[in-house]
Amino acid sequence: MTGPTDRPQRWNRLLELLAESGRLSVEEAAERLQVSPATVRRDFTALAEQQLATRTHGGVVATTVAYDLPARYRQTGGEAKQRIAEHAAALIHPAAVVGMNGGTTTTAVARALAGRTDLSGSGDDQLTIVTNALNIAGEMVLRPHLRTICLGGVARRESYELHGPLAERALAELRLDTVILGVNAISAEGGAQCRHIDEAGVTTEMVRRSGHVMVVATADKLERSALARICGIDQVHVLVTDTQADAAAVAAIRAAGVRVDLV
Repeated sequence: MTGPTDRPQRWNRLLELLAESGRLSVEEAAERLQVSPATVRRDFTALAEQQLATRTHGGVVATTVAYDLPARYRQTGGEAKQRIAEHAAALIHPAAVVGMNGGTTTTAVARALAGRTDLSGSGDDQLTIVTNALNIAGEMVLRPHLRTICLGGVARRESYELHGPLAERALAELRLDTVILGVNAISAEGGAQCRHIDEAGVTTEMVRRSGHVMVVATADKLERSALARICGIDQVHVLVTDTQADAAAVAAIRAAGVRVDLV
């Protein structure tokens, strides 16, 4: 069989399939992922142990977290996006305080972080996730080896992201080691950008409170512009993107002092 052999990648795909149908059998999952039934059974058991699915005879059913996500989060796949997520997750220190905004790429990074086998700390040694995305908080809070802080604010039903003065006020009391930033566009001239002004406010505050800014973006984001600027390119330390990124755009971003990892 030639399906995904990496565990976080398989788990992400299984969660996507569960979000679509609410129920999944061992046989169906094995066929869709092109892996063995024994591998699927182990994955189902692991997802159930982390409360991301409920085990049934011959399969699993979705938890509320998996089933009720907005449509934009039910399609977090794609090989390039998964490579970006796993590479970014591997760069994070096991005891870091990590801010994350909403989006399909940051959701994939969060899942890749949760799948790291070296995250076994407790108390001050735990990886801490600070997020304004309800879907990320809802998944991460079920992981006993992670500490999750969800910012308050007004929820956008389209994206499950919280924004507004409450979220920004909460961030004012926190310090982040790293912010993992999902964007709608990034360029040397325009910096990191998003579509909605209300989202930009809280995400900009995350950048201000962070010592290290990592943007995660597929190649197409380097060829776009968006309405609201989150931060200038001089505030970005690392961009993780895929190998299809435009060479000229990558060169311009590197010339601005940003490390660009092509995966």
